[in-house]
Amino acid sequence: PDLALAQAQHAAYCAVLAQLGLGITALPPDDAYPDSTFVEDTAVVTAHGAILARPGAPSRAGEVAAMQPVLEAIYGAVASIHAPGTLDGGDICQAGDHFLIGVSDRTNAEGARQLTAWLERLGYTAETIDIRAHPTLLHLKSGIAWLGGDAMVTTEALADHPAIQRFRLLTVPDAESYGANCVAINGAVLMATGFPSLAERVTALEYRVVEVEMSEFRKMDGGVSCLSIRVP
Repeated sequence: PDLALAQAQHAAYCAVLAQLGLGITALPPDDAYPDSTFVEDTAVVTAHGAILARPGAPSRAGEVAAMQPVLEAIYGAVASIHAPGTLDGGDICQAGDHFLIGVSDRTNAEGARQLTAWLERLGYTAETIDIRAHPTLLHLKSGIAWLGGDAMVTTEALADHPAIQRFRLLTVPDAESYGANCVAINGAVLMATGFPSLAERVTALEYRVVEVEMSEFRKMDGGVSCLSIRVP
């Protein structure tokens, strides 16, 4: 990736979030953790509480420590995923009061079990989707995105999974699969640029599509959702 271009794209991403009505809390750079821009993986947040993740890549373990005081300032006490569980926030897709948890190379079955138990104590439901047979998907949210109501974007790889058949699916062809990682925010859908067919289909559902350039983060397997934790 081109560092200067990545920084410019990140600044533009933050500006768009602010334009969509979100307040921005920016953590300082941390050169010890080059993946730390992908903050979504460090925690799972809900309207009723937050839990610190335990990233599956050992090189990312220290990122959680920086996130803890930020979330405690919002929620008070926060829970944590503990060993031997591993869990990346990018594997967690909230669809209303129901959570879809990806079991992946980064989130193991024990991490999914701990998260499910915590969510159920808060009154949510959860189920798992094993994506380990799909090497093109680093995280579950590389392949699905809930837009609200019964609308969900999915890649072809996950379109037949029983866990998402309750939704009205917008299936993205393999050639546009990167576009499936999008985020619904205040009536708009934030998407990476370069996927006009998907943007047109989302617009047809009466969402306002807002596009951001993600070329440099795509080179690092990062998507639109990865760069922020959206606190309800």
